[in-house]
Amino acid sequence: VYLSLYIYKWPADKQNGTGVVTQHKECHVKGGGISSYAGQQGKAGQSLEACLDQAVKDIPKERHQLTPVYLGATAGMRLLHISSPEQSNQILQEVDHKIRSYPFSFRGAAILSGQEEGAYGWVTVNYLLENFIKYGFVGHWLRPGRPTVGALDFGGASTQITFATQEEVEDEHDMMKLHLYGHRYSLYTHSYLCYGQDQVLKRLLAHIVKTQDYSGSVTHPCYPAGHNKTLKLNSIFNSPCTEKYKPSSYNSQASLTVLGSGHYEHCRGNVSEIFSFISCPYSQCSFDQVFQPNVTGSFVAFSAFFYIHSFLQRVTGITVSSPSQLEEAAKTVCTMNFHQMLTLAPEQQSRLQDYCASSVFVNILMLRGYSFDETSFPRISFQKKAGDASVGWALGYMLSLSNLLPAESAGLRKALTPGAWGTLIFLFVLLLAAVLVFILLRACVGKNKGGSESTI
Repeated sequence: VYLSLYIYKWPADKQNGTGVVTQHKECHVKGGGISSYAGQQGKAGQSLEACLDQAVKDIPKERHQLTPVYLGATAGMRLLHISSPEQSNQILQEVDHKIRSYPFSFRGAAILSGQEEGAYGWVTVNYLLENFIKYGFVGHWLRPGRPTVGALDFGGASTQITFATQEEVEDEHDMMKLHLYGHRYSLYTHSYLCYGQDQVLKRLLAHIVKTQDYSGSVTHPCYPAGHNKTLKLNSIFNSPCTEKYKPSSYNSQASLTVLGSGHYEHCRGNVSEIFSFISCPYSQCSFDQVFQPNVTGSFVAFSAFFYIHSFLQRVTGITVSSPSQLEEAAKTVCTMNFHQMLTLAPEQQSRLQDYCASSVFVNILMLRGYSFDETSFPRISFQKKAGDASVGWALGYMLSLSNLLPAESAGLRKALTPGAWGTLIFLFVLLLAAVLVFILLRACVGKNKGGSESTI
């Protein structure tokens, strides 16, 4: 989990309240997200300084006071708000105070709900892919007539799935209606708290510690064989996500030694147990008794999904474009020792021990949880960027708060379908051919006439 600052820009002469928004700059804050500074007075605000200083340089001085700034916090802060509302509020006050000390127009800090996070990610993806509107070469806004794509987000503390569906959404909490550019969209969106990458790894380790009777040394089947790590018990049980695994009493400062065994089948078995596929109160579920309609259409997978997918491709040489390839790549990574992985990806040294568990988790989540199959999985595009903009919820959040997503757009024109374009091109070619024939006939007639006159 990390904090990022994004600077977006758009033309001042927006048409019907809508400009082509592009990403100008991005800055990644060193350290963790703001929730990681819980209990450290002033640290959350201080962590923003480097990127805010950079923003002062990147944004023209005459635009400083006219530039709106929004801060959105996601699952890490949702978890902190559950465990310690006081610390959560203190951090929000700190970052609020810090941003207000800069010459921008700060509009406030907020903790997004899981549903909002999923929906904003969906808006970002479809906006960047020009699925809502696009600016035509003739100078008009056009509705492309393309279907929207679904969004798959894998953060540090939660994971989200959002897509447009015509099926009935049996749980109204997972349904969202959006009205954008004169078009209504019915979305299914669900956010799984505690299913983000960092929290999954904590839950997995907590589960392993519990099943091995809380001994001071445990065997981790997802860690590379021969690799070991020592950590404090408090770093595992300090999250609401690991509450059910926590012993009734323990020394939070006690050390735990984790020994890797690199066993794919045992790893898969342990990761499967942090999901619940047992019961379903609806006609169908993904997991943990959550309703989900059938996945439909294309999807964009971003955040940690992109990084895990890229790592698997890089170290295994497998394209990872089908369910069987995803499983093969995960199995290959899980049977590598630490030295083999280090040779292939030396810059990832601090994260290498986690890639087996993360890959197996993505495998189970995508195939057994979300029910992607041989037909639907190849329609997932793993992306970090679309054009020059980073894919994530931030752009959708900014577009929504700054009123750059109108419900109606009077100047919008519907783009022609491919069939209509084909007909127009055919008629144009036919007309061009007729004109050429006419010119040739005129030339021949003129030549014949000229020849006749010369013989008189």
